[in-house]
Amino acid sequence: MALVGVRVELPANQPIVLLREASGSRFLPIWVGAVEATAIASALEGVEPPRPLTHDLLKSVLDGLSVTMSRVVVTELRDSVFYADLVLAVDGREVHVSSRPSDAIALAVRTSAPIFASADVVEEAGIELEDGESAEELVDRFRKELDDLSIEDFLEPGDNG
Repeated sequence: MALVGVRVELPANQPIVLLREASGSRFLPIWVGAVEATAIASALEGVEPPRPLTHDLLKSVLDGLSVTMSRVVVTELRDSVFYADLVLAVDGREVHVSSRPSDAIALAVRTSAPIFASADVVEEAGIELEDGESAEELVDRFRKELDDLSIEDFLEPGDNG
């Protein structure tokens, strides 16, 4: 996945991280918190804080322990919540550490680690741009589609909730 950037969805003023398939046309919008959005955006812009923030500190810890972040994987979408793993190279072995996608992406930007998403996640939550549509218009369309959903859309047939 390619990190397109962080957008703010209006009028709710809710930050969204927008990922795009590297070899496809689908986008994966992930709502994140304001602090995490700022951490991602500042790293993308190359802003160096006067003192290390949490993601900078974690990068320093990884560097100090000679641990390499191999990749980030958005692993699943369960109950409208995304999950991710940090995949670390530690002493010749691969270690998976569960993470919120926003924290994983903030760290990936700082370590230049690639970002992946499972095919199931992209299939379930990926959105394609319509002809001539911008990324901002895509986010707006995604928000409107979510506004139109009801609880019944999430229930299995015959499920009483």
